Amino acid sequence: MADAIVAEGLVKTYGSVRALDGLDLRVPEGTVLGLLGPNGAGKTTCVRILTTLLRPDTGTVTVGGIDVLEQPQQVRRIIGLSGQNAAVDEYLTGYENLEMIGRLYHLGKATARQRARDLLERFDLTDAADRTAKTYSGGMRRRLDLAGALVTSPPVIFLDEPTTGLDPRSRIGMWDIINERVREGTTLLLTTQYLEEADRLCDEVLVIDHGRSIAQGTPEDLKRRLGGERLEVTVATREALDAVTTILKKVSSGTPVADPETLKVTAPVSGGTKALMAAVRELDAAGIEPVDIGAHHATLDDVFLSLTGQAPAAEGEETAAAATAGRGRKKKEEVDA
Repeated sequence: MADAIVAEGLVKTYGSVRALDGLDLRVPEGTVLGLLGPNGAGKTTCVRILTTLLRPDTGTVTVGGIDVLEQPQQVRRIIGLSGQNAAVDEYLTGYENLEMIGRLYHLGKATARQRARDLLERFDLTDAADRTAKTYSGGMRRRLDLAGALVTSPPVIFLDEPTTGLDPRSRIGMWDIINERVREGTTLLLTTQYLEEADRLCDEVLVIDHGRSIAQGTPEDLKRRLGGERLEVTVATREALDAVTTILKKVSSGTPVADPETLKVTAPVSGGTKALMAAVRELDAAGIEPVDIGAHHATLDDVFLSLTGQAPAAEGEETAAAATAGRGRKKKEEVDA
């Protein structure tokens, strides 16, 4: 299987801040790569370079076999992009926005109009098709922007936090559309702050921090290698925490951690069911009745926290790198929002 996206040795600096520090990535044709990382890790900088909007200081990039730095116009013909901020014309209707994109890509009047109608229906915007975009809610604008990235049915799509601002129903609908496009052979690179989204959509996940790759693999591989299973016991009083921690040391594969705020003790285990049964017997023998007890498989949240020591980036936060670079620089060279 050929690689649709290849980046090698990407470096991008903003003054003394190194937004990308020798980043490599590959995305095989017809697959989905999720780019994860904490706020300021370099995700949006990477997407901007891959989509011709920003030049790296050093490194090479090809998309669809085309050199991004040498032939940016040719690359733009084969990609779709939806950035963090909805790029719609507020004074055009939803229908006019999508038709205009089709015409700009020389689809022809009839084809552009049909694509606009199809996508408005697919994104549940038909009833608002003839309203100007400035009357749309934030979620509706987001859906319109995502529809715009699909007007030309591009073989390679970049989505930078595509479902931020969408309600749960719209988010699930977007997941369905993404899965549909990938089944048809589209290659997708997405960044997301919703780890459930990465878990459901991505063939592979690349976790970056400080502009460098720190882990890569399928969601299941990462959860198995870095998260494993854990046993969680919730008690009624703080006094019981120490006793439960001591008990879990006997059945765990690592060091139990007690949280006095949630009155919960968490311990890594191998063989969750056996460890759970052993813990129940030990607790019963000690006369301790837990409020709740259970064995759980690791989630991508657990992996993310293990790798980066922090939660996923929150919507709308601005990195120190962007703030520093923004002074005296053009907006086009901002780093991750």
